[in-house]
Amino acid sequence: MQREIKKVNTLLFQSKKQEKNIVNEIGDLRKKISVRKQLIQTIQEEGRVLDSKIRRHSEKIKTLQKELALLKKDYAAMIHKSYKNKSLQSRLMFLFSSENFLQAYKRYKYMNQYADYRKKQGKQITINTKHIEKLNADLKAQKIQKENLLSEYETERSVIEIEKKAQETLVKQVKSKEKKYIAEIKKKQAEERKIDKQIEKLIRAAIAASKKKNKARSKGFYLTPEAKALASKFALNKGKLPWPVVNALVVRNFGKIPHKTLSGITIQSNGIHIATNKGANAKAIFEGSVLAIQIGSSGIKTVMVQHGNYISLYSNLATVVVKKGDRISLNQSLGKIHTDKVTGKTLLKFQIWRDTQKQNPKSWLLRL
Repeated sequence: MQREIKKVNTLLFQSKKQEKNIVNEIGDLRKKISVRKQLIQTIQEEGRVLDSKIRRHSEKIKTLQKELALLKKDYAAMIHKSYKNKSLQSRLMFLFSSENFLQAYKRYKYMNQYADYRKKQGKQITINTKHIEKLNADLKAQKIQKENLLSEYETERSVIEIEKKAQETLVKQVKSKEKKYIAEIKKKQAEERKIDKQIEKLIRAAIAASKKKNKARSKGFYLTPEAKALASKFALNKGKLPWPVVNALVVRNFGKIPHKTLSGITIQSNGIHIATNKGANAKAIFEGSVLAIQIGSSGIKTVMVQHGNYISLYSNLATVVVKKGDRISLNQSLGKIHTDKVTGKTLLKFQIWRDTQKQNPKSWLLRL
């Protein structure tokens, strides 16, 4: 959770916010607050675990102390009895007063056993004493740890209150110009839908071309034995594929997402948006070949890598270092990710398709 907060601060709060970017700033703050809330919950859970451990240790110490008191009492009685009978003469008298040899032998065995028992009792007292000392030291450390957790909890709670107030201020600003911001979001959504339609059109055209070339009637891509093996290998790696950037923070999820500030606005996301470091490269999540390179009106590029009948899509690239038809290896760099001059964010828009079906990328990638 602490690493996640560091990521949020590094990747989402690098530049000075502008009025034009106020809606994005609310989203960034919401993400920050959400992660901090998770951290607070984790701290509380750790506190409960420590409380339980401290109780168990306290009970164990009490039990051991009782056992030690009994051992010491028993040992003291033995020492007192032994002291009274410690002289060699008294031990010899005890042996020679036996009625027969068997009784003398039994008395001799008894004296040796009694001496051994005394040694064992002494050792057990030493062991128990050391065990109690260790438990007391552990208990002390746990109490300090708990105090530190409580202090950390109070700090995080104070910070979250400040962040919430900042969020509330921004929300009021947005609400005062709601129509303006709704119009801006709808314009952006229309641009995104246009790009998504172009991507889908391109995929359908590629499927049609593969079927025409091989005179096939399959629903999706026509697959050669080699392509079929690659697709199978890709599918087997579901949930284990590497992230397309080294330092990743998901700022938009897959699917239909209702806007959390402006009512009536729903965002349709065909993939995920990943914030990363400025100057970062997009990397291929699996081996394959470049199906197409799409260039938008603003010069922003999209690379589509085919893995049998699966396609991984890397959008919002400033530069591209591959070309159509290139063979791609795992983790190969595809190009540099664009950094927005207004927001200061470096965002990779990443999608996975199976033929014409959009997939949730997070279910395919390794868990962060």
